[in-house]
Amino acid sequence: MTEHAGCGTLYLCATPIGNLDDITLRVLETLKTVDVIAAEDTRHSIKLLNHFGIKTPLTSYHEYNKVDKARYLVGQLQQGMDIALVTDAGTPGISDPGEELVRQCYEAGVPVTSLPGPAACITALTLSGLSTRRFCFEAFLPTEKKERQWILEELKEETRTIILYEAPHHLVRTLKELGAVLGMDRRLTLCRELTKKYEEAFQTTFGQLLARFEDEEPRGECVLVIQGRTIGELRKEQQQSWEQMSLEEHMELYEDQGVPRKEAMKLVAKDRGVSKREIYQDLMGKDGV
Repeated sequence: MTEHAGCGTLYLCATPIGNLDDITLRVLETLKTVDVIAAEDTRHSIKLLNHFGIKTPLTSYHEYNKVDKARYLVGQLQQGMDIALVTDAGTPGISDPGEELVRQCYEAGVPVTSLPGPAACITALTLSGLSTRRFCFEAFLPTEKKERQWILEELKEETRTIILYEAPHHLVRTLKELGAVLGMDRRLTLCRELTKKYEEAFQTTFGQLLARFEDEEPRGECVLVIQGRTIGELRKEQQQSWEQMSLEEHMELYEDQGVPRKEAMKLVAKDRGVSKREIYQDLMGKDGV
């Protein structure tokens, strides 16, 4: 982006997801020195500011005013004001209206910087005991029925570790839907009340977790960290699907695409997890190849 001279800067300030001691010194200094703090819920954020003795003015910036208010805030930034953006908890821009303000800042050439700190998704992932090398973040599942089902079907083949958010009063329904698609024996870690006094994280399965909540009401905001499918599982399923096709049909699949017969044998052998010699002998026994 081309930055305009004399512009202020938008500071994305990560705030605690529970324990107030998790705020960084850099964020505290920034919140004290900017001209205004844009907050998702000013009633919530004023408690944080009061705790640390910060007197900077607050203005609301939330899901229902994000487009028009972002336009206004960008105008203030272009006039030289420095603005901090905070969410109710965690890092702004992750599954919240902050992304709209950042987008408009880039379009207008306004400088943006992010001050790292707490994020519930990363905290839960590192706490989960599941693979952290590759992961995908889905935030809250969509509420619209068709879109929700589409996402669930997409997750069915996901090999990366999956991270989802869910409110306690919707948790059981979401667990039932995920278990029906992913399998009740799929492993996951449920993390709740992260960084707070009653923090809890435990590995389980969808079936075991649903059985637990038959006698216990879910409490606290939850993060679900779900084990992805293994490459071995997907290969086995693919191989089984090839085996349902006759050898001749499998050969025709490649030959109809212009693949030479010998090369088609190699591909069929690879699909079925056998040697090319086996494919050759089977075909020769049937049609004298």
